[in-house]
Order: sequence, then structure tokens, then C-alpha cells
Amino acid sequence: MYVQTKLQFQAVLDQVFPEYRGVFGDLYSLASLIILQEYPSSEDILISSEDELATRLKELYKKGSKKWINEKVQLLKAAAARNPFQKNLYQSHLLSMDMYINMLLQYKEHLSKLEAEIDTLAKDIEEYNIIQSIPGIGEKIAATIISEIGEIDRFNNPKQLVAFAGIDPEVFESGKFKATLVRITKRGSSRLRHALYMAVRSGIRDSRKKKTTEEIIPRNKRLREFYDKKRSEGKLFKVAVIACANKLLQWIFALLKNRTTFQDIA
Repeated sequence: MYVQTKLQFQAVLDQVFPEYRGVFGDLYSLASLIILQEYPSSEDILISSEDELATRLKELYKKGSKKWINEKVQLLKAAAARNPFQKNLYQSHLLSMDMYINMLLQYKEHLSKLEAEIDTLAKDIEEYNIIQSIPGIGEKIAATIISEIGEIDRFNNPKQLVAFAGIDPEVFESGKFKATLVRITKRGSSRLRHALYMAVRSGIRDSRKKKTTEEIIPRNKRLREFYDKKRSEGKLFKVAVIACANKLLQWIFALLKNRTTFQDIA
């Protein structure tokens, strides 16, 4: 239902204010939906002062800098000026858009509460704490990995877990042709693949400087070293990330099987 509502909302938005799509990075963020609900047409934006729009944005984005707020105001004004549907909008379209926005806001509230409940329940699960001991894996990623993997005893070895995630390599060869491009199978859980991708990106990212030196420390030093090794071998970024996800799953398998934490094997 949530996905269907999104599609219906997009269809109406395209008939009312299509240029609005490029204003916010996430069209479905809480602030984006509320702004659109309060200023549903380009005319509403154009007749509003920049100070009014900036004040409303500041209320919705309390951590937003003055520069960021002003940039968003200018984007709103520019999108409204470009919008092909300036006037003579069907009232039914505006009513439909308001209805879909209300539905999306309700879905977001429900999903937010559900995620909070899942996080609370996950903290009582031993596997949750084990997986979260890996630097770069936070609460939501850990909960997703647990829910997708299930019982680790279902897998006899790391290769089975890698295949389940769909990140095992698939090489096409025929006759004398030997493939040089290796693709992943993508046969397994897409949610697990996405969680692993986010964990890798977070793990190899630089986190902070040491207090005594100017050295940059990656969140997950071992994973970053493995990533750098793959890149030095000439691997493309995407290939190196997939290799890291594969390595990460091997660690997760070992940790869950041995009921130990990442720090204990580091």
C-alpha cells in the first residue's frame, strides 16, 4: 500500500507541481511533504515572501544552517517559476495531492514507530550485539542483517551465506570466450545486500583524527585495509565494495557461529 500510495502521489504531483521534485534530496522526507502540503502550487510559493518560507523551513529543519535554508528557499522559488502549471489547476488534483500527502505522513509515522519497536526488541537478542560490534554497523543495519539472515545454523559455511545474500560472483563463459567482467548473482535477499553495502560504505569511511597526530582513522581499519588492497590491485570501486561485503559476511558468519565479538578476533 505504501508503494502504491507513492506512485499515486507522484502521478498527481506531475499534474500540479512537477518541478518540486528537485527541491529536496528526499521527496518523501517529513519536511518535504509538509512544505508541499502547505504550499501545494507554484503560485503559493511565488506569492510567499522569502522570509516566510525561510522561517517555515527553519521550524522543520531545526539543525539546518542559515545558508542551507536560504539555498532551499531559492530552489523553491526557482522551481515555482519554472513550473509549467502556474494557474488554472483542477481543484480535484489539489485535493487528491493533499489526501496522498496525509496518507504518506501516516505511513511514515507508523513505520517510524515500528522501526523503534524493532530496535528495542533487537537489543535483547545476542546476535544483535555481536553484529553491532563490527565497526560501521549501527542499530538499523544490525537489525536488518539479523532479520534477513535468521538462524546462522541454517548455513554450513560462509559460502552458503554469501550465496544467500546474492553477492557470489557469476561469470559468463561460452566456448572459447572467457569473461573478464564478473557480476554478482543477485539471487538472494536485496535487503541484506543493501544493508551490507551501507555497512561497507560506513566502515571504510574516515571517521576522525587522532588527538595526538593528524592521522585519519577509518571506522573499520581492517575493512579499509582490505578495500585499499583491492583498489591497489586495479579493482573498480563497485568491485572492491562487493569484495568487502563478501569479507564482511565471512566475519559475520564466524562471529555468530562462535558467539564472539569483532573486538575479540581483531
